[in-house]
Amino acid sequence: MIIETRAVAPFFKNGYIVGCEETREAVLIDPGDEIEELLQVVEARQLSVQYILLTHAHLDHITGVRRAKKALDAPVGLHRADEFLYNAVVQQGMAFGFRVESQPPVDFYFDDPGPWRFGTYGAWVSHTPGHCPGGVCLAIGKEGETARSLFVGDTLFAGSIGRTDLPGGDTATLLRSIREVLFSFPEDTPVYSGHGQPTTIGREKKTNPFLTTG
Repeated sequence: MIIETRAVAPFFKNGYIVGCEETREAVLIDPGDEIEELLQVVEARQLSVQYILLTHAHLDHITGVRRAKKALDAPVGLHRADEFLYNAVVQQGMAFGFRVESQPPVDFYFDDPGPWRFGTYGAWVSHTPGHCPGGVCLAIGKEGETARSLFVGDTLFAGSIGRTDLPGGDTATLLRSIREVLFSFPEDTPVYSGHGQPTTIGREKKTNPFLTTG
């Protein structure tokens, strides 16, 4: 599986390209301010992006959607519960002191787990609210195989968890999403977060200070 990550100032939010090494089909996950670098990856690796998949709709995860849609002409998917945040991206920017443009309409919603297929891979969606109402985890792997890689947005980080002080956030809900959804995956499952370095489910079960007590 092809996995490419880029992050730039001011948020240093991870945007991902995940692709099929056989067919060169791919998905783009959470395009933000790093979108130009991600598009360079698409061109350099000769990938055909089938979907733009959003783990949630906080501004740092969606500021590159318009540019991505224009360049790739791929449909945009989001959980319906985060549509209010997506539609308020201009206001989100104002709250943080940034000027942000509106983004194109969402093309489809994660009303079922999928998968959304690209090449020999699929992206299965699990609802993981808590950081925000429409947060999701994307479990990516080959059909017929049990191994998955998790793209979790801002639900879980290496050694930390997502903040819950923004509109729609709730700590108890977030912890339940992590323990009941993410921790149901095998311990060697790779975890790719919205910020910071990759980790594994097993490492976070054993060492994450927010999850090893209570």
